[in-house]
Amino acid sequence: MAHIAKLRLLLWSAIGPAIALLLLLFFAGYVVLGANGVLAWGDYSRQLHVAQAELKQTQHAQAELRNRVDLLNPRRVDPDLSDELIRRQLGVIHHDEVVVPLN
Repeated sequence: MAHIAKLRLLLWSAIGPAIALLLLLFFAGYVVLGANGVLAWGDYSRQLHVAQAELKQTQHAQAELRNRVDLLNPRRVDPDLSDELIRRQLGVIHHDEVVVPLN
């Protein structure tokens, strides 16, 4: 009977550390396998590279639009661009015309 009481006491005293160990293992597993874990880092890196490439494209398009807006400034309109826009709106531009830049 004394052995059973000692065994029961030993089991009850081991429950606290066992629960703590299980919680520690759970959190360690979440660090590795979780949504923000170590294994998800590669996917985040890939998504970052895709987003940076998209940002470069967007910045390039923005620079082109900014240049076009600057060329249409009412104080100093670019004659070539204004000629192109006027001819396109009036319908006097032909599909086989080629624009040769002088620069």
